[in-house]
Amino acid sequence: MSDAPVIYVVDDDRDLGASVARLLRRQGFAAEPFLDPAILLPVYADAPAHCIVTDVMMGDIDGFAFADRIRAVDPAAAIIFMTAWPTTANAVDSVRRYGGLDYLEKPIDEARLIAAVTEGVAWSIRRRAARDRTAKLTPRERQVLDLLAEGHPNKVVADRLGLSTKTVEDHRAAVLAKTGANGLAALIALARG
Repeated sequence: MSDAPVIYVVDDDRDLGASVARLLRRQGFAAEPFLDPAILLPVYADAPAHCIVTDVMMGDIDGFAFADRIRAVDPAAAIIFMTAWPTTANAVDSVRRYGGLDYLEKPIDEARLIAAVTEGVAWSIRRRAARDRTAKLTPRERQVLDLLAEGHPNKVVADRLGLSTKTVEDHRAAVLAKTGANGLAALIALARG
């Protein structure tokens, strides 16, 4: 089994999807093309990717609906959108609403694609590592972490959760111990993944 980062290319243009996958394989990625998101969705949970490069305009499931469905299964997958019909609204939505890392216009600029995928893989690895570090937290510890990461002091966290400040301090200490974080700045970075 290869340790190469897994990249899925989803495009209803068979030639373009295959071409992008070949380009990424030449760069050392384990890239596979898919003609339709409906083919990938049922198997994705068992074979997640570091990064997905997806067309915006496709058949029954467009790239944005596909991104929503992937995010529900794997919030640590980086998503890069590509389109032959770019609009400012879609570019903004691709990042703000759908969590995309980039929005590329076709024909694809190869250097920009490779840079975006490389960045996406690094982002995904960081997100998965953060998720692994926080997996041992209790639900209450996760609530405390999230509120601390939003910048709330212990007293506000205590008020919001109906706890004493001392209990919040105890939860904060447990979070630090379980995650190996060395302070509030590290906790904020960890919570943001």
